[in-house]
Amino acid sequence: MISFYRRYWRTAFDIGLIVLTVYIFMLLFSYLYRIATPIFLALIIFAMIEPLARFLHRKGMRKAIASAISTLLFVLVILGALAGAAVIFTSQILSLVDKIDDYQAIFQEQIVHKITNLNGQFQTLPPDVIEKTKEYAGQFAGKASNFLIVFLKGLVHSLTSFSTFMFNFIVGIILAYFLSIEIESWKRLANDKTPNTFKNAFYFLKENVVKGIVSYVKAQLKLITLTFFVVFLALLLLGVNNAFSISLLSAIFDVLPLLGVSTLFIPWIIYLFIVGNTSLAIWLSAVLLVVILARQIMEPKITGESLGVSAFTTLAFMIVSLSLFGFAGVILSPVLIILIKALLDQGYLERWIHKPEDEYKEGSLPYKGP
Repeated sequence: MISFYRRYWRTAFDIGLIVLTVYIFMLLFSYLYRIATPIFLALIIFAMIEPLARFLHRKGMRKAIASAISTLLFVLVILGALAGAAVIFTSQILSLVDKIDDYQAIFQEQIVHKITNLNGQFQTLPPDVIEKTKEYAGQFAGKASNFLIVFLKGLVHSLTSFSTFMFNFIVGIILAYFLSIEIESWKRLANDKTPNTFKNAFYFLKENVVKGIVSYVKAQLKLITLTFFVVFLALLLLGVNNAFSISLLSAIFDVLPLLGVSTLFIPWIIYLFIVGNTSLAIWLSAVLLVVILARQIMEPKITGESLGVSAFTTLAFMIVSLSLFGFAGVILSPVLIILIKALLDQGYLERWIHKPEDEYKEGSLPYKGP
């Protein structure tokens, strides 16, 4: 064991130092996100309004007026669309919450009915087993309905708790407007006062991380938009109630690696088979299959090498980041994944992490210890 530590202590130290740096960086980001949320929102809004403001400025319009027009269009178009979607989504989710108890009763009744029929046909189950099965079915249905109610009400609460969010968003819009006006002066200040070491780090991040993040976000937006419209049109044709909210939930779940739309559709399909709505269950299975196939076909063409990391790695990193740093960790996890991949592809990690001598040389015998 001592020889193992002697051989690998430098490697372990280098890896530990990198992990500690990442941890401190994420801890700092999560703290800054909590105390300066409007600034981060302002950077996102600035990225949306600046292209139009820059275009109008190149056409001869004063930058202040160009930024004001771009900001006004952002408020009217994007916020108007988001507000309308939020109202429809909230009303449909609340109506769905009101019906969950009815769905629970139907589910429990069907479970008891099927168990009774099976026992009547075969006469093989003891009475206590039947009663226990009915009891467990009722408990499962109750817990599942409670989970759905809590989850859906949490979504509605996140949309309807406007006080903090709207304050941060309004401040973010104002900051984005002023940043759009002053961006050139900020660029000159950064170019004159920033040390070369930090400039090189910034250019590396810009070329390898920022572009990767932008392409990754664009790719995900295209994919979830595709999922939304496929599910929405299919549910409309099938005459399913609350089609818009279900489609929006499908798009939200589609962002999750490994899980995707199946997280919503598979329990729904199982429920429909149990309660006897076989026709709709079969059609929803077909819709799920179409969504999965469409994503499998389109994802390589849309995403390309925007992230280049396995879904398991992405999801695992997001879960750990969420547990350690909250929502800020989820935001930052794709950034760090792309950064680590860029450092690995360009050989920085190989130079920073010292490997044990003769460990990876071709033709060397396997290390057998003392």
